[in-house]
Amino acid sequence: MVTDYFAQDPRTNLERMRAGEYYIADDPEIIRGQQRAVHQAARYQAAYIDDAEAARSILVELLGSVGEQAHVRPPLHVDYGSNIALGARTFVNYNLTALDVATIGIGADCQIGPGVQLLTPTHPLDPQLRRDKLETAQPITIGDNVWLGGGVIVLPGVTVGDNAVIGAGSVVTKDVPADVVAVGNPAHPVRTL
Repeated sequence: MVTDYFAQDPRTNLERMRAGEYYIADDPEIIRGQQRAVHQAARYQAAYIDDAEAARSILVELLGSVGEQAHVRPPLHVDYGSNIALGARTFVNYNLTALDVATIGIGADCQIGPGVQLLTPTHPLDPQLRRDKLETAQPITIGDNVWLGGGVIVLPGVTVGDNAVIGAGSVVTKDVPADVVAVGNPAHPVRTL
């Protein structure tokens, strides 16, 4: 028997999700938002093949905001897209996975390497809560002029400070201050810039 965790809460799962609280992802409103994002991302990739500049209007429809001269090479994988803000002149290389259940802010003049993962969703440690499909999310903030090397993974709730460089393949489990190079799993600062 599954516990009704929301018996006294009149909000929808989508409303709880947006509030950063526990929710269940199989809600029809949530699924519609995800399907819209998959469709738009596929349209963006198809249009980009023929004309990268013309495809920009689809990217603008997909993401929450896109700064001037920002560029994203497809494929791009998102949960919703609408919770992502991409700063001016930022370059995103192939195969970004940005699971934007919570907000993802990427500053201006950033370099995002191929295969980067920005993961806002998280699940409870309690096995029963996971079995009952509860989840939540925490925002990710990437400052201005940050370089995330290829294959970097940034976990929920992390902030990467301005001008930081995260070495390829690193897993960022906690905040990284501005003006440092951080590497490893878990990523840790190894030098100041």
